[in-house]
Amino acid sequence: MTPTIDAHVRLDTHPTHPSAVTAVLTGTQARVASMALEAAGWSVAATGVLVLARIDHEEPYWAADAARHLTAEGITVEITPRLQEAIDEEWTWPNYPMPWCTRSEIREVSDEAQKIHDAIRNGHLLIHAHAHDGHTTVAVGTYLHPGGKSVYLHGEDHLRQIADTFDSPAKALVAFEKAHAAEMRPGPAPLTDIERAAIAARSVFDVTTAKSEPSRSEPETVPIYLADAGDHDALLDGFLDAHGEFGKWRTWSDDTTHAIHESQTLRIERVHDTHGRETAWTVAAYETPVSDRMWHLTATGATPAPVLQDLLDLLSRSAAGDGWGIRVGVPVDAKMVTAATQPLADAGWTHTLNGHGIRWTSPNGEARLEFDPLAALHSQSPGTWTIWAGTDPVRPTWTITASTHTPSALVAALSENLAHGTGVRSAQTPGHERKRAPDIAPPAVPVTATGPAASRTR
Repeated sequence: MTPTIDAHVRLDTHPTHPSAVTAVLTGTQARVASMALEAAGWSVAATGVLVLARIDHEEPYWAADAARHLTAEGITVEITPRLQEAIDEEWTWPNYPMPWCTRSEIREVSDEAQKIHDAIRNGHLLIHAHAHDGHTTVAVGTYLHPGGKSVYLHGEDHLRQIADTFDSPAKALVAFEKAHAAEMRPGPAPLTDIERAAIAARSVFDVTTAKSEPSRSEPETVPIYLADAGDHDALLDGFLDAHGEFGKWRTWSDDTTHAIHESQTLRIERVHDTHGRETAWTVAAYETPVSDRMWHLTATGATPAPVLQDLLDLLSRSAAGDGWGIRVGVPVDAKMVTAATQPLADAGWTHTLNGHGIRWTSPNGEARLEFDPLAALHSQSPGTWTIWAGTDPVRPTWTITASTHTPSALVAALSENLAHGTGVRSAQTPGHERKRAPDIAPPAVPVTATGPAASRTR
């Protein structure tokens, strides 16, 4: 339709937050667009700039929804190509606890969790107390609007739900204390990493500082977990050239390469042409060529080259020896976990407990290693150990996961590299998950030309 309101809205990805969206407003009637966006949950970050930062990471979807509504009201809306790419991206939640839900149903659950989060953030839902039930955070609170119910909340971030309602705060608190007396604490629970990231994204900023830094002629040295991904195929080729004990096999489609040790007990699978967050490497170790798998780990396509190089070197040494003396069936105990993570503790990584397990976070907050004690109860659980980097733990830049019986010595060696290793980041590529607008913004795409927004699977 022909625009009837003198307001122009330019939607783009946030300069620093992985999934948040910014709206830059111009025109004599820009206030009309601003009011509409604020009513839809956007926050004013600066004059003429609004930010949509959610805990469910569905900002691109809701930005496209807002664009359609604004266009229907006669407001000109443009979407930058990079935001359009995020809108069209397919993604899914890792280890989603309700696998029977469709993508639209998952979004509905997440949106309800977002509404609870917003009610707490805006002071409409007062949290009286919280506790940890052994698996996740629970809380009790009361909506402050007239006739507001008291509620029992279960879960964190995009999984938070109203599990029960009460007619009064007194009844709610009595029931909550009866169930969680030992763990009960006053007030709301500490903010999660995702909540803190959303707050940071909504902070006031000068849009002119969102442009890229001047080009640098020299690459920079960074912690190993922030290094460039490099050429994984070349990395594998170099490894195979240097280690003749590994045989190279390609699948009939040529999409995958297998590197198999001559003992047939260590196998490496490399899937080519994967997205940065998709699994590109799988390592599997066996006690004998015909036995069940002892342990395995995976790495995504954006895993930094020096991290992978160190991993391959460690694997070659393992294949030449006794595989670190793995004893299948021996449960993972506190001594093994301590040995595996000691390098991180020595390097000053923060050690915390959360609803998912035990986490070690780098001093700059851009890398984490997590041990899940519940997953460790199952010998082939792929998520017992998780290493990832990026500002957003739900949508990390890269990830390595390892099963229960992955040798603690191997995890310790990876920890040592994470704590002290360095790599190179190209001057021409932005830092992991640090999106910045270019000096000259790319041409925007009119929303009317994009059609309905596509759902994504992460």
